[in-house]
Amino acid sequence: MANFGTVGVDWQQRVNWDRLRKYRLERARERMKAHNLGALLLMYDENVRYVTSTLTPGWNRLKPGLRYALLCGDAAPVLFEQGDIGFQIQRHAPWIPPENIRWSYAWIKGAAGPASRQQVKKFTDSLVKEMRRFDVGDQTLGVDFVDINMLNQFNEAKIKWADGMTPMMEARAIKNVDEQECLRIVGAIGDAAHWETMRFLKPGLTENQVTAHIMEFLYRIPGMEDVEDVIVSSGPNTWPNWRNFSDRIIKPGEIVFMDLAALTWNGYKSCYYRTYCVGKQPTQEMKDYYATALTWLYDSIHAVRPGATTRDIALKWPSAQEAWGYAEEDQAAANLWGHGLGLAQYDQPVISRIWSLDHPLEIRPGMVFALETQHGKKYEWGVRIEEMLIVHEDRTEIISNFPVEQITVVM
Repeated sequence: MANFGTVGVDWQQRVNWDRLRKYRLERARERMKAHNLGALLLMYDENVRYVTSTLTPGWNRLKPGLRYALLCGDAAPVLFEQGDIGFQIQRHAPWIPPENIRWSYAWIKGAAGPASRQQVKKFTDSLVKEMRRFDVGDQTLGVDFVDINMLNQFNEAKIKWADGMTPMMEARAIKNVDEQECLRIVGAIGDAAHWETMRFLKPGLTENQVTAHIMEFLYRIPGMEDVEDVIVSSGPNTWPNWRNFSDRIIKPGEIVFMDLAALTWNGYKSCYYRTYCVGKQPTQEMKDYYATALTWLYDSIHAVRPGATTRDIALKWPSAQEAWGYAEEDQAAANLWGHGLGLAQYDQPVISRIWSLDHPLEIRPGMVFALETQHGKKYEWGVRIEEMLIVHEDRTEIISNFPVEQITVVM
């Protein structure tokens, strides 16, 4: 498949949403069973979305426990939606049996003290009831999120529980053809957004004005659900990279970089940096630093292939001590970085010298991830670049296509 278009048509096979829904659900179920779990309790929205293919408001997605899902054995998922939003889910999601749509019992970021204990008891009792309904009541429950109230109540209810995030991360790591096509579309939207940035960017604008313009541009695209962040940093804000924007006025000759941090099209997310120089040509020193970051980036991309590991990729980058004189790798967290893309920005694999050297993960066909590098002079300027890619059996497909060979000059 190859980026046919963004809407459904009768004359061409594009994203097959029914196939995508079934693939994700059965992939989660397969990993659940591989970990000897009888059920999965999913509270992070990317996991709820993965198994139920349901959309909830943004404010609801950011608070684990306002909604959650339970997957038991071979049964259809049970969705516990916030308040009476479940009535809308019944309208929109006929693939979930109506009797499997419930209201949630929430307490996180709402109730505290006795109120939270009241809510978590109702929460736990409802889980036990559903697990018994599907004959998995005596089996281990995998959970992707836990708090102190759950620990106490699960112990009282004698629920056997274990890590449920690992099987879900494993499930989400391998994308089928439809998910890959969704991410190609995300890449194409990112290309358009960077082209719009190049067209709009000029000295005298503030960082937040550029962010606002690109936000508006993105929300006009059909299928756009959310834009988590458009990071626009200029001049001394680019190094160290504070990964934010402000009301700072962009001056002629300054470096600016823009990151599409999780534009979200039909659930699927981006991460896509490019570096610009505004109003003047970059200095030779800026070009040299950029060339170094580009070498780091493409050396790591060339290490990507099935059967290689995240260690092989991370070894293409210098240590934090070599690059910037830092005492340890954690001080350079996310500077030289790779991370999976999907319904969450941090699907597997997540690649860093912090852990990948000692705990490598195998690269497999169907993985979709971003690799990003940066370099700079403290409190003066910095550069950052990033590519998004799909791993195939015989090649690595780059799905971010805005020019990257040199700093983009905007005059």
